[in-house]
Amino acid sequence: MKTITTLAALAAFAISSITSAAPVNINTASASEIAEALNGIGLSKAQAIVEYREAYGEFSRADEIVFVRGIGESTFEKNKSDILVK
Repeated sequence: MKTITTLAALAAFAISSITSAAPVNINTASASEIAEALNGIGLSKAQAIVEYREAYGEFSRADEIVFVRGIGESTFEKNKSDILVK
């Protein structure tokens, strides 16, 4: 029984590690760093964030990420605590 409990705990930890995001500064990070850090953001969306930043300047607030084509409110809500701008 102890083995089953231990395995269940390890599985829960592994799943939580996979699904959790890591804080990332969207004004300085590369596309690959953004894609790796944020949930629901693949490399193409991350590249769109970098291109938006290069075209319009740095983001002043995290919620401005929704101005990037392909990134909506739900993606922002999932990641808002992990998006840094300063």
